[in-house]
Amino acid sequence: MTRTPEPYDALLVLSFGGPEGPDDVRPFLENVTRGRGVPPERLDEVAEHYLHFGGVSPINALNRDLIARLEVDFAAAGLDLPIYFGNRNWHPMIEDTVAAMRGDGVRNALVFPTSAWGGYSGCRQYHEDIARARAAVGDDAPALTKLRHFYDHPLFLAAVADAVAAARAQLPADRRDAARLVFTAHSVPTAADATGGPPDLGGHLYSRQVAEAARLVATATGTGDHDLVWQSRSGPPQVPWLEPDIVDHLDALHARGIDAVVVVPVGFVSDHLEVVWDLDTEARDRAAELGMAFVRAATASTDPRFVQMVRELVRERLDGAAPVRRGTEPLLGVGCNGELCAPECCRPPARPRR
Repeated sequence: MTRTPEPYDALLVLSFGGPEGPDDVRPFLENVTRGRGVPPERLDEVAEHYLHFGGVSPINALNRDLIARLEVDFAAAGLDLPIYFGNRNWHPMIEDTVAAMRGDGVRNALVFPTSAWGGYSGCRQYHEDIARARAAVGDDAPALTKLRHFYDHPLFLAAVADAVAAARAQLPADRRDAARLVFTAHSVPTAADATGGPPDLGGHLYSRQVAEAARLVATATGTGDHDLVWQSRSGPPQVPWLEPDIVDHLDALHARGIDAVVVVPVGFVSDHLEVVWDLDTEARDRAAELGMAFVRAATASTDPRFVQMVRELVRERLDGAAPVRRGTEPLLGVGCNGELCAPECCRPPARPRR
């Protein structure tokens, strides 16, 4: 006998997590890098980035603000779903949140991950988080269905495009028109990117989705010509990662005579520490050394359209509506519909040998 699925009765916002005080920094970083062979001296270096901001990452506060805005929006739209918050790497941990959901009687929840992308760390690892949390809670854990990638959702793209226009307007008038548009996203190991996505799409799902989002935003702003670079690599130096790095790219642009840039962190939905350190600190300082005008576009999650987009993604699942997409490439594919990852899709990266 086929069991009728229970109706969706909650939404879980699932994110990366971040420290909220100096004592949290090192344990948080050890959670993030466990099993990845990251040298202790690299952890010390990254810890200093967090301590520069008092040991507090902006990400948890930004996610709580997002949830508060979602609650208001859902209530206004008549969408009766309580919203929960869980993280992969720091409190509130997803295991604790799913246990609380079970205690509240939640049976079948949707999951919105704060990542627009496919690939291992942007998608499959969230499926692993969900499976780990459900296993920890036990047989009566609520069912959890991850929502789809939203890298080419029209509302996400519109929010980023308007942020680009607002940033460009901050540049000196005499440098504004010639400013180079530079998109950034979190780098990943090239081997992990190569295996990202269903095999029938040829891999490289993450980098191709980021490139497509950058192209769509650049087109929307009337600036077809643009660059895509990477930031925030954290692995051992012998492992190749996606390049070029944003700071190296600024040097290359300077050598070409470019004297102004609009940097767009399209790969981040909110101002994570990687944004406020790698871009607002390191990249901005390097641009100043080069005499280059530098402005960074806002991330999308503070735009009201981002909340509207989350509601639309939820409605797709509730109503069975077809996904609303702007992209032209088939970069979702079998196994990338949010519900599952096929066994051969986005395989975990190989761990370095000791």
